[in-house]
Amino acid sequence: MKQKVINNFLWRFMERCGAQGVSLVVSVVLGRILGPSVYGTVALVSVFMIIMQVFVDSGMGNALIQKKDADDLDFSSVFWFNMAMCGVLYIIAFLAAPFIASFYRVPELTPIVRVLSLMLVVSGIKNVQQAYVSRHLMFRIFFFSTLVGTIAAAIVGIAMACMGFGVWALVTQMLVNTAVDTAILWITVDFRPKREFSSERLKALFSYGWKLLASGLLDTVYNQLRQLIIGRMYAKADLGQYNQGEKFPQFIVTNINSSIDSVLLPTMSNAQDDPAAVRSMTRRAIKTSTYIIMPFMMGLAVCAQPLVRLTLAEEWLPCVPFLRIFCFTFAFYPIHTANLNAIKAMGRSDLFLILEVIKKAAGLVAILSTMWISVMAMAYSLFFTSVFSQIANAAPNKKLLGYSYLSQLRDMLPQIGMSLAMGAVVYVVGLFGLNDILTLAIQIPLGIAAYVGMSKAFHVESYNYVLDTAKSYLSKAKTKES
Repeated sequence: MKQKVINNFLWRFMERCGAQGVSLVVSVVLGRILGPSVYGTVALVSVFMIIMQVFVDSGMGNALIQKKDADDLDFSSVFWFNMAMCGVLYIIAFLAAPFIASFYRVPELTPIVRVLSLMLVVSGIKNVQQAYVSRHLMFRIFFFSTLVGTIAAAIVGIAMACMGFGVWALVTQMLVNTAVDTAILWITVDFRPKREFSSERLKALFSYGWKLLASGLLDTVYNQLRQLIIGRMYAKADLGQYNQGEKFPQFIVTNINSSIDSVLLPTMSNAQDDPAAVRSMTRRAIKTSTYIIMPFMMGLAVCAQPLVRLTLAEEWLPCVPFLRIFCFTFAFYPIHTANLNAIKAMGRSDLFLILEVIKKAAGLVAILSTMWISVMAMAYSLFFTSVFSQIANAAPNKKLLGYSYLSQLRDMLPQIGMSLAMGAVVYVVGLFGLNDILTLAIQIPLGIAAYVGMSKAFHVESYNYVLDTAKSYLSKAKTKES
């Protein structure tokens, strides 16, 4: 099982790295061509698209993964339900487009909303295929479908931007990405929906899934609320800078954290009758993922200014403070992911929903308290609510698994201490006033050497685990090859 989990994590990680890597490069290129204002325009629409995307899943994808004996009838029932749901959602989006444009006082948003909403229909086709792949730990398939879709979309987006299509270059890029990804997934996955439907099966799945739907909706609306308010109360360029500040840290965290997230739920669900095994998986996920993510986030925060100036240009420098705030916020995402997956795997979607209500109530207070001050104040509030969410997400697992937040914090302390020390070392290099390329050329290898050196010197368990796992995997791969 360990070997299977590692194999699937690596495939998922490579898929995320490839897709996010291409997307990041494209974002840099398009950012130079189109500028903050155009990005801000698409961000206005994306807020509503992301919220509606939650309904595409309806929590059913996770329900299919979590259910022990899910069969073709379950998958087919969810597929036809999703298709009907997506049709209704598209009609709603089409009719709501003028009102969205009026809300932002940007008339040109109407056709953009109507075209971009086609993603909802395509996503409905893809959703069940994704659940099937996740349930059966077949993440190799994701690698090819996502990477081809991302590359095809990149080519189209850059070509259209160079030809002067402006905002439509971004819109088309997003549509092509989803369409190609879905088409390849449909071809490569064995599952095909049958002409059968069971309302009883759907009802049973929905009894678990609706709580995750409500939780996902709360989480998504809350996460998009800041952007919605920024887009309404401040300039489009401000929203563009805020979004661009999220991209670099999101690139790193999404690659690692979403890879772990995808593999954790099906793996933990298989062991849901053994709390000790789920606790062991949760602990290992927190220790290993924070060991990898925290130094990345610290290093990126310290190197932010020369990196942005070198990749995006001077006009994007206002995104640097946002980038640093997102780095410190995302650094603790593994603790959210591991705890929430453990709760879902244990079948406690009711606790999952209660946690979301508590966290979002606290977050809403933070947003309402800062929205009148500045965009920066709203960004800072995100970090403080993230700390509160860590404690809330870990609380149920003290009882469910015997793994409290204090125990989790103790497991993370070596990674936190080494990341802070590494950040201090790298920060000193930036004080020498060297050009951006030379500064980064010194900071990056110095940061890696400092972190690995401390890991060896202090005999950090996570370092040894990562090293031993890598050696074991490579050894088995060579044996299999020979």
